[in-house]
Amino acid sequence: MTDTLTAFAQGKLDQLSAASLLRTIKPTHRMDGVVVERDGRQFISFSCNDYLGLSHHPEVKAAAIRAIETYGAGAGASRLVTGDHPLFAELEARLAALKGAEAACIFGSGYLANVGLIPTFAGPNDLVVVDELAHACIWTGAKLSGAQIVSFRHNDVADLAAKLAEHRAGAPKALVATDGVFSMDGDIAPLGEISRVCQAYDAWLMVDDAHGLGVVGDGSGTAKLFPEARVDLQMGTLSKAIGGYGAYVCATRPVIDFIKTRTRTVIYTTGLPPANAAAALAALDVIAREPERVSAPIARARRLTTALNLPPAESAVVPIVLGEADLALAAARDLEAKGLLAVAIRPPTVPAGTARLRLAFSSEHTEAHVDQLIEAVRPWLNR
Repeated sequence: MTDTLTAFAQGKLDQLSAASLLRTIKPTHRMDGVVVERDGRQFISFSCNDYLGLSHHPEVKAAAIRAIETYGAGAGASRLVTGDHPLFAELEARLAALKGAEAACIFGSGYLANVGLIPTFAGPNDLVVVDELAHACIWTGAKLSGAQIVSFRHNDVADLAAKLAEHRAGAPKALVATDGVFSMDGDIAPLGEISRVCQAYDAWLMVDDAHGLGVVGDGSGTAKLFPEARVDLQMGTLSKAIGGYGAYVCATRPVIDFIKTRTRTVIYTTGLPPANAAAALAALDVIAREPERVSAPIARARRLTTALNLPPAESAVVPIVLGEADLALAAARDLEAKGLLAVAIRPPTVPAGTARLRLAFSSEHTEAHVDQLIEAVRPWLNR
């Protein structure tokens, strides 16, 4: 009997390989914040979102270990089934205070958060307007909502206003969704202007600040840079600068209460393991008392952009756009031969013709690490 499923999958794999778009997962041991081991060799990694090195911080690890010994390895079931864990309430209160909100709700991951949040607040006949470069999980959540989806040009406030002017009138509710820091480009959304447009058209603003928390501004995230902005749903993750796993959204108390009783990715999924909540609380303590750690990733990124005459880094992410996928792969192989890991990002993660090296900077990178990267990247920029 012909295995048509396997034949289908193999055909797709062959097509992707021919286009230099095949993805593979390579066994890699993260030894600390920036040193990794792969195939018996050690590398300095610029491919990790552990921006503050907290995944290996002794206090963070100790907090997670204590939580496992006290509470066990898992949550057991949905929070609505097992009852709410004390660590969850403590973490939500800390996150809400950090973001200047009334309340918070934690999720199993950033993907689960965005996939669940958007359908909670938008449905058929409603309008969801999304920055064209927003993260894939925002687009997935928008599609699941059944709402009319309209994209606006990246960080283009005038285009956002035009799209709302064209489509808002016929929709009972409207939601605008954007990243705070864009994960592939490292630039920051103009939240002050976006908020002004949203308020003019009675549209709710949702911001995914996964790459802003712990790095941008005073560490509280992108919205802090725009005190005039009203962000209705402040979403972020615990898996990047916080160093662990999970996600959250901050909003008013009624909004959070509604999320906890209606959002499918809260109701129908197992709660976050207690160890992740304990680790996040410890990480927030480190962030609060070490402002120099918070400021370091952008300082490292700007050391590179200054040396290579690139626009000044706005975040801990710097793209080196090379164009075609095979060129980005070649550059990544070249850096790997020099003891550096920098992941090649290719379509469909980024638009066609914009394959790149995505460089992510950590407080654990030394200036010597960055200088080594500068010299390795410079020849590829000259091409």
